[in-house]
Amino acid sequence: MNYVPGTASLIDDIDKKHLVLLRDGRTLIGYLRSIDQFANLVFHQTVERIHVGRKFGDIPRGIFIVRGENVVLLGEIDVDKPCDTVLQQVSIEEILEEQRLQQQAKQETEKVKMQVLKDRGLSIPKADNLDEY
Repeated sequence: MNYVPGTASLIDDIDKKHLVLLRDGRTLIGYLRSIDQFANLVFHQTVERIHVGRKFGDIPRGIFIVRGENVVLLGEIDVDKPCDTVLQQVSIEEILEEQRLQQQAKQETEKVKMQVLKDRGLSIPKADNLDEY
């Protein structure tokens, strides 16, 4: 196999099952159907996989277009390899509730950290204010 630079190297991966990790933290699994020179991807039969602890749930998304600049990681899934995971698959409703509880706990932890810093006379600028500098 010859080396092909850039996104052209993904042409051999079309019609194979892939996992893609996006900049916003979402994980998508689907069949790669198309790619362009900007690494924009089109997936078919896509599911969004949500992980919370040792549980996961898949939300069907159908056809999904991903802008190339949002891709952090792209990898082929070996469908012939047996799955030996310790994760437990749960329903969509259950994983969304688990995710909501995890996010609430994280927000509470952040609130406590901010209060401790404030009590010590320190402050951290909010992320949306960082763009102004």
